Amino acid sequence: MHSTFTYPRFEYRRAPEMDATPGAAPRHAVIIIGAGPVGMAAALDARKHGLPAIILDDDDTVSVGSRGLCYAKRTLDVLDRLGVGDAVVDKGVQWNVGRTFFGEQEVFNFNLLPEPDHRRPGMVNLQQYYLEHFQVQACERAGVDIRWRHKVVHVQPQAEGVVLTVETPEGTYMLHTRWLVVCDGARSPVRRMLGLDMEGQVFKDRFLIADVVMKAPFPAERWFWFDPPFHRHQSVLLHREADDVWRIDFQLGWDADPEEEKKPEKVIPRIRAMLGPQVEFELEWVSVYTFQCRRMNRFVHDRVIFAGDSAHQVSPFGARGANSGIQDADNLMWKLAHVIKGMAPESLLQSYDSERGDAADENILNSTRSTDFITPKSRTSRAFRDAALQLASQHAFARKLVNSGRLSVPTHYPASPLNTPALEPFEGWMAPGAPLDDAPVVHQGEPSWLLQHVGGRFQLLLFVDDAQAPEFGERIRALQTPVMTDAAAANVPLPVQVLLLCAAQVDPLTAQRLQQAGAVVLHDLKGLAARRCDGQHGTALLLRPDQHVCARWRQADPAAIAQALARATGRPPCP
Repeated sequence: MHSTFTYPRFEYRRAPEMDATPGAAPRHAVIIIGAGPVGMAAALDARKHGLPAIILDDDDTVSVGSRGLCYAKRTLDVLDRLGVGDAVVDKGVQWNVGRTFFGEQEVFNFNLLPEPDHRRPGMVNLQQYYLEHFQVQACERAGVDIRWRHKVVHVQPQAEGVVLTVETPEGTYMLHTRWLVVCDGARSPVRRMLGLDMEGQVFKDRFLIADVVMKAPFPAERWFWFDPPFHRHQSVLLHREADDVWRIDFQLGWDADPEEEKKPEKVIPRIRAMLGPQVEFELEWVSVYTFQCRRMNRFVHDRVIFAGDSAHQVSPFGARGANSGIQDADNLMWKLAHVIKGMAPESLLQSYDSERGDAADENILNSTRSTDFITPKSRTSRAFRDAALQLASQHAFARKLVNSGRLSVPTHYPASPLNTPALEPFEGWMAPGAPLDDAPVVHQGEPSWLLQHVGGRFQLLLFVDDAQAPEFGERIRALQTPVMTDAAAANVPLPVQVLLLCAAQVDPLTAQRLQQAGAVVLHDLKGLAARRCDGQHGTALLLRPDQHVCARWRQADPAAIAQALARATGRPPCP
């Protein structure tokens, strides 16, 4: 098979603990298992929060084949903050339009980003090996210690941490860590070592993935066929990737022999029937997979925390796997950093379990519904599906029934224990629990985007019509230093950075005075930030380090901010 990508081999390095005096090896703050997209996202986020990060991986290269493929806008926003967003977008294939066919007729299409003025597109397609390669490079720049060919063979939880036994080409050694983040994939060896399991459903169907190198006239869109003439009574999905690689998924049925179906002499005729005799192509990678919609009952087990596929699994239709896993890391690592630094109690981590558990349930529900529609298991369900497809081309109500994979959308946490309910009426969807929408802004005279200034710490988004008043600087100082007194958190202060969203341009002298007071001054260029947040003059939104709203007020004061911060970090209310 032909590959457009040269797989790097990363150097094995001897661990310093192997040469340490027995009993004198350091106890690490956090260790991550798995150098995949989720593990490396967690490590990069740890470094953003000033924590040292060690990743253990039993391999020495990146993922083989496309595997994770579609990265949604919310994931791109996270990757931007971690320093790899530009590389992914520049290399990947952007798309917003998806089309669904029944036989040869198009019956439905959608646009993922109908609203303009967002920096990132609705989706970017990129082979997983490219994403991982960009992440490895970012980890090297950030000082992440990735230990290739260091295989964890035993995990021993203890009262104040975890002891790992690690196998290397030079022998085994022991590692001690206060916190263990497990991102070792769907077959998670660590999950098995701890005797933990998943609950859910394995669907009795098989699909063939073929990554095909070809130059074809198809547009950069998602095309899904039900019962196409080239693959009767089954479904097919087509996606474009980087380097003229195309991902094709063929439904095979439960009785298909996985090893037989992966042979080129079986795969090539299927692709030839689809593309016709005139299109030249080469196979890059082939695999056969089975749908699974399962999750662990709990993601947090004392000092061991699971994320990504090691914690939950969904079918690939809908792009909810890697997108959900990267959002796991985005949700977890700021909380873990606050706990490690003594800025929050350990109970804060239970909100990771509840928030990402709700996200996993939502993904599994949507994935299960998609799977039931794509692979009906009875004559009645197939008749319903085919009727919906036939009606969809003419009737709007039927289009809502068509389900070729409800695509990944940003996760909201409306029931999060970290939210402070708003007491005043608001319009729009930027309620507590929502990830902040992007918008065009101007910063220091240069065009920019709101989300480029958001994340990594607690921030207060403050909307103002006029910031000229001299006393405004003192108000900013008061808002960003709320009094936090909490014995459980050792009185560690939690400063808040103020982002000032101005309806009008701010003159340079005023902007300089406000910046000296500690604010980031942004001009809401088109008024879209205010519109999307219902940001009237004086409105304030408190943002978590993962860009989610956790409180909003029409008029904020330091006492209210302090109460909201206490709640958002799992502390008792301020006295």
